[in-house]
Amino acid sequence: MSVSDTELTSAQYITHHLTNLSVGEGFWALHLDTLIVSWVLGLLFLISFYMAAKRATSGVPGGLQNFVEVMIDFVNQQVKDIYHGKSEWVAPIALTIFMWVFLMNLMDLLPVDLLPHAASQAGVPYLKVVPTTDPNLTLALSISVFLMAIYYNIKNKGFVGLGKEMLTVPFGPWFFPFNLILRVIDECAKPISLGLRLFGNLYAGELIFILIALLPWWTQWPLGWIWAVFHILVIVLQAFIFMMLTIIYISQAHEAH
Repeated sequence: MSVSDTELTSAQYITHHLTNLSVGEGFWALHLDTLIVSWVLGLLFLISFYMAAKRATSGVPGGLQNFVEVMIDFVNQQVKDIYHGKSEWVAPIALTIFMWVFLMNLMDLLPVDLLPHAASQAGVPYLKVVPTTDPNLTLALSISVFLMAIYYNIKNKGFVGLGKEMLTVPFGPWFFPFNLILRVIDECAKPISLGLRLFGNLYAGELIFILIALLPWWTQWPLGWIWAVFHILVIVLQAFIFMMLTIIYISQAHEAH
């Protein structure tokens, strides 16, 4: 919806576009727009890759098959370069994370008023269409990666081996309190930094698009186009960084210090 249609001030316009469609209050509030958009994009990824696999041919491949093959080869190469364990799940996890985060980031290139205006016509008061501008989603993703790393740590080192590593690395067994404190800080910092990095970059990008939408109409297209071209790099890079750090954290869980 445009500012003129709703007679919003600039502050109200920005607040409106950065407000989630929620049910519930406080800790138990659910951001419906984040959930729905992320689920739809996740299904889009799964269905498109499934259809490409279903219709794969050894002859001349179509565009979708070419794209899927390129993405699989790209992710497999990153996993081979970093991860030296034996789990067959790491590459699929990395591919899923990259494609899902990329698709959610890509929503940032839609005109900021397009879907919110369409939703308002249907009686939906708020619609925040970029899921990765919601810290609840980015931190949920990073915590999931953190839990996977813990699982692989326990699976490969056992409780005894992991406990010994936490108490003796890096300063030796005599300094076990410091070793434990440093390890806890390090482990807690991983999901927080991973989630907030993705959220911060995409939130800032969306905010700039919203600010551009407040400018006179004759300046919006050139400025929006320039920012969109630059922001494409951010969209791809943030998905890549999230995937690479996921591979690194899982790889560290398979290796002794």
